[in-house]
Amino acid sequence: PPPGAERDSPGLRRSTESEVYDDGTNTFFWRAHTLTVLFILTCALGYVTLLEETPQDTAYNTKRGIVASILVFLCFGVTQAKDGPFSRPHPAYWRFWLCVSVVYELFLIFILFQTVQDGRQFMKYIDPHLGVPLPERDYGGNCLIYDPGNETDPFHNIWDKLDGFVPAHFFGWYLKTLMIRDWWMCMIISVMFEFLEYSLEHQLPNFSECWWDHWIMDVILCNGLGIYCGMKTLSWLSLKTYKWQGLWNIPTYKGKMKRIVFQFTPYSWVKFEWKPASSLRRWLAVCGIIFVFLLAELNTFYLKFVLWMPPEHYLVLLRLVFFVNVGGVAMREIYDFMDDPKFHKKLGQQAWLVAAITATEFLIVVKYDPYTLTLSLPFYITQCWILGIILVLTWTAWRFFIRDITLRYKEIRRQKQEHKYEKDKCLSNGDGHSSILDEQNGNKLRERKL
Repeated sequence: PPPGAERDSPGLRRSTESEVYDDGTNTFFWRAHTLTVLFILTCALGYVTLLEETPQDTAYNTKRGIVASILVFLCFGVTQAKDGPFSRPHPAYWRFWLCVSVVYELFLIFILFQTVQDGRQFMKYIDPHLGVPLPERDYGGNCLIYDPGNETDPFHNIWDKLDGFVPAHFFGWYLKTLMIRDWWMCMIISVMFEFLEYSLEHQLPNFSECWWDHWIMDVILCNGLGIYCGMKTLSWLSLKTYKWQGLWNIPTYKGKMKRIVFQFTPYSWVKFEWKPASSLRRWLAVCGIIFVFLLAELNTFYLKFVLWMPPEHYLVLLRLVFFVNVGGVAMREIYDFMDDPKFHKKLGQQAWLVAAITATEFLIVVKYDPYTLTLSLPFYITQCWILGIILVLTWTAWRFFIRDITLRYKEIRRQKQEHKYEKDKCLSNGDGHSSILDEQNGNKLRERKL
């Protein structure tokens, strides 16, 4: 069912959730096709068994058997796995990435249980060019924006930094903004990662960059522009009318083509309001999201370092494509779990897998190169991080403990003062009333005597 379909009553719909109008047409495209997939899978396996001669190459047969096993599992998952919160372009698309998450996690577990040498050499089965140590590129060095010593090209330092990773930074942060749907959280993660690069450049030379590369090219231009474009897209999606018709119910060809294009847009939209300062639970949850996000970013660099993969290798790119597809689902499931516990009483399946994958990747890094990870931080870096942690803990204690206790004490004191004031007022009204009665009784006695 589409997201939000379980909320039949309009009163149960969240204020941040868009209204959806759907004529309910369920075409051939939307069906699960479980029998069709089962028939095609059986025919393919029957062809390999009965008509194809098995090669005598053990290594080749092993690879093909593993790939076939993965494909059978993916076929099962695409047709039978539980649907997630997204339904466009098709629920099967998101079920496919859920199953890919399971396969990737199992692959990481396998790598984790190998020796360091065997794990690195195992990568040769995927690509024969892997398994060889590679030097890391240092982006620091000469940080002059204008180099007068180079008369041919004084701006050579800038052109040297403008490689294929610049558009990757922009599109990466554009997509991350669509996942997180919050300007402040995106900016905090962007700036925090630059601080992490400063802190860890003694471990990975790849983190060593010029100051203007960190703050101007990365934070302001690439990341900032990507976040800006992402927020503009979010504004459009939140204002868009979500009214769906079946393709065969649309009379014009132009309308049909438009409907096909809009099949690749969201079915509905939920505006994320994280509100981290509203409660201690939400504050800790948002801090945890930022921590896992930064850890997944760091894993990108450390994994290719410990597994000897060049930055431009297709496996690195495939991992990024994987996280782009599963990250949006995971963030939606986390937000639903935090914001709508009545209908989402447990953490979603994709969010659970992303957390497990991130933790497993980090454990691989710890096992394969503990020496690099244990290189001590420079003293001034340690001081900065200790100061930052103290400030965060101090603010947390003040906001959720000291401030609440102070406000509660002031409220109790105010209530006591109001109660005392009402009591004094009642007493004063009672004394005034009695004196008036005494005066009236005295006048009556004097009248009787006269």
